[in-house]
Amino acid sequence: MQAVQAGRFGEPDVLALADLPDPAPGPGQVAINVTHAAVGLIDVYIRQGLFQGREGLPQPPYVPGLEVAGTVRALGDGVTGFAIGEKVVTLSGDATGGYASVYVGDQSRVVSTEGYDIDPALAVAVVPNAIMAHVALTRAIQISAGESVLVHGALGALAAAFPGVARQLGASRVVGTVRTERMGAAAATKLPYDRIVDSAELPDALGDEKFDVIVDPVGGSVRTQSLDLLALSGRLLLVGNASGDWNHRIDGNQIWQRNIVVAGFNAGAYLPAHPEAIRPAAEAALKAAAAGLADTEIEILSLADAASAHERLENHTANGRLVLTP
Repeated sequence: MQAVQAGRFGEPDVLALADLPDPAPGPGQVAINVTHAAVGLIDVYIRQGLFQGREGLPQPPYVPGLEVAGTVRALGDGVTGFAIGEKVVTLSGDATGGYASVYVGDQSRVVSTEGYDIDPALAVAVVPNAIMAHVALTRAIQISAGESVLVHGALGALAAAFPGVARQLGASRVVGTVRTERMGAAAATKLPYDRIVDSAELPDALGDEKFDVIVDPVGGSVRTQSLDLLALSGRLLLVGNASGDWNHRIDGNQIWQRNIVVAGFNAGAYLPAHPEAIRPAAEAALKAAAAGLADTEIEILSLADAASAHERLENHTANGRLVLTP
């Protein structure tokens, strides 16, 4: 098979095309002919070596790639419920294997998209993230109907899944924030936000408005401001650190004085321990995508452009999701 391989940790140029043996599924696994693989910040962080030595995460040489769409190629022993040629989407258990023409993964993470009118590029761009958003909003915290939600980095890969899922779960109002240079794209988005504001103008841009739930994949100063934007007994959900500020801290005194809950959600750690959460979340994610609640901008590149895609994510010059095709 053709694949992109990271020979070592480092800059984007460590990613190179390689011809590797076709993997075969073991018991309980599904082999997929990959049509699309999404590029995400977790791929960038792992390649940079930020998590090197972390249990369960790859060491070079490895093939990056967390999110995959394609068709079923072969079934391992004991696998039922899938047919050869069936359209599917999946999340890798260890954030590897996606940047390839063939992917093998555990059946519990493979979701059929048959019966849904979803383009595979859109499926890989939004369904895995919508699964994660649903699990985060129903398990890491429990959102209730009628609550208000603020989503930072509103057009980002994972963040873009939250407004549609929050709407499904009964949110009364969903507001987003973006960097100044993304305000033009925010004005044109089809994502179901009531309003998107410039994060550089926080908190003034929101006046006296407070939120029951704030979703933060950004970190840094935005995370600090989030405490002041929460209603009493609000919940701050940490789902990433796109700012790259790994030394940031928040004020614990505000948390206890205002009865704030701060919860972290890392799908790579949560889903392997709670595989039962995937199926109901997948059903919700597919319905959201089919209903147009997760429409986001997508740019399709070839596997040979993987290094360029990583560089653009690092430089914050990607508009929407970057998706690779073999």
